[in-house]
Amino acid sequence: MLRRWHLAAFAVLAALALACEGAGNAAGEPAGPPQKGLPVSMAALGDSITAGYGTCFTLVACGRNSWSTGGGAAVDSHYRRIREGNAAIRGHAENYAVPGARARDLTAQVVRAVDDQAQYVTVLIGANDACAGRVADMTGPGDFREQVDTALARLKKGLPKARVLVVSIPDLYRLWQLGHDDERAVRAWSRGVCQSLLARPTSTARADERRRRQVADRVDAYNRELAAACEDYGRRCRWDGGRAHRVRFSLDLVNELDYFHPDVEGQNELADVTYPGRFGW
Repeated sequence: MLRRWHLAAFAVLAALALACEGAGNAAGEPAGPPQKGLPVSMAALGDSITAGYGTCFTLVACGRNSWSTGGGAAVDSHYRRIREGNAAIRGHAENYAVPGARARDLTAQVVRAVDDQAQYVTVLIGANDACAGRVADMTGPGDFREQVDTALARLKKGLPKARVLVVSIPDLYRLWQLGHDDERAVRAWSRGVCQSLLARPTSTARADERRRRQVADRVDAYNRELAAACEDYGRRCRWDGGRAHRVRFSLDLVNELDYFHPDVEGQNELADVTYPGRFGW
């Protein structure tokens, strides 16, 4: 968990990052020519995970700590990694992720990325499609795929030369496995967090165990559809290969407010396992 001195340190780092955002090479950008092939603009699409929800000591979006476009010093985001090799991207990273967004909301975010003419677009969507009030209210895999395809088709038409990264949905079931014996997590989840999975988290009743497995299976189905949708998109779309889903995270990587969303350390882990530079642009 993040202890108080960690929180204070991150607060200081975040403040310094904001102060230095316009400070040229003081941010560590190279003085030489930009690395070949790096984009000069990017956009992040998705839900509360990408919005950095819960990383600024309260349950609100905090884009500076996003794994994708975050500009704060606490998270080594895709944007900051790209900026180290190509300073031209400075100030050209937009985060259109919306807390609570489902796959059906992705097209509206795509429209904004197209308007920005983003050269690199990250997509992480689906957790809210699984985290419904009831299992019966989860988005069906077919509808999920149709909604994702509609959004990606709009993206491809509007930005045919943009690179697209589609990221797998993290392992929500693992979160229950880790937290159902933790009193603090159970108390946080009782406030309405992902009830299709996390309602009655301590129950061992067969119906509750079956319900949790249904949510886990639905997330797996969504990830298969995301992988297939990216493949159908063509060579400019890269699937993360399930890396985000396979992260064997601990409760140290989720915030202590809702025990659901990644904390700053979790955002860093997500940035690291998904960054295209790790496995070739």
